[in-house]
Amino acid sequence: MSPSNSLIDRNPSLADVLAQRLSEEIAAGQLKPGEKLPTEQQLGERFGVSRPIVREAIGRLKHDGLVVSRQGAGVFVVESGIPSVFRLQVSDFTDRDEIRGIIELLMAVESSATELAALRRTEQDLAAIQAQLDAMRACIERNDSGVDEDVAFHRAIVEATKNPFFRDLSDFLDRRVRTFIRTARANTAKQQDGMIRAVQEEHQAIFDAIHAQDAQAARKAAEDHLHRAAERLAIYLRR
Repeated sequence: MSPSNSLIDRNPSLADVLAQRLSEEIAAGQLKPGEKLPTEQQLGERFGVSRPIVREAIGRLKHDGLVVSRQGAGVFVVESGIPSVFRLQVSDFTDRDEIRGIIELLMAVESSATELAALRRTEQDLAAIQAQLDAMRACIERNDSGVDEDVAFHRAIVEATKNPFFRDLSDFLDRRVRTFIRTARANTAKQQDGMIRAVQEEHQAIFDAIHAQDAQAARKAAEDHLHRAAERLAIYLRR
């Protein structure tokens, strides 16, 4: 079975799209264990993307434990069938079981991070979280979705945990899952009167609990937020 040669459509996530395409070829056995990947130039020509995009995509495959570099020889598909790092492949966001599993994972991570942030936050951390809360409020007044500000709000909370492993895992989830869910919610909110303001109230409740250093309230506010985000995602998927 020969690999597909169709060019990748140009969009803001070329490296992710290319990495996904190559990972699918590895999973299908089109690129076999121990096999050397084509050069950056060859991959760029095949998919119609630049070498920096290819380099970034290969970096993602390395991060996922699918390929390994050998100095002076190139990049090879890993010999072992067991990835060396945790991977998360989300292929079908209309699959209710898959969505439930993702939400449960996000809830475990985000609620714990929010609880720790309430216990460990400094005044500087609180100011950073407040700044993103205010930025989201300004987006509401401009009738913008505020997705970027939403991501930054939760990132500021993760930073307040003082735990670099939470930070790394949050980055991973943002790339794989959370940005899609927040974008879906934002698209739904544009069609639902008052929904964006309801989301802002959820964020305010999280901030208030962190401000009060009430760890239990912070955890519950984060869990409530994720439950409602799942409901908003379901609305988006039914459209």
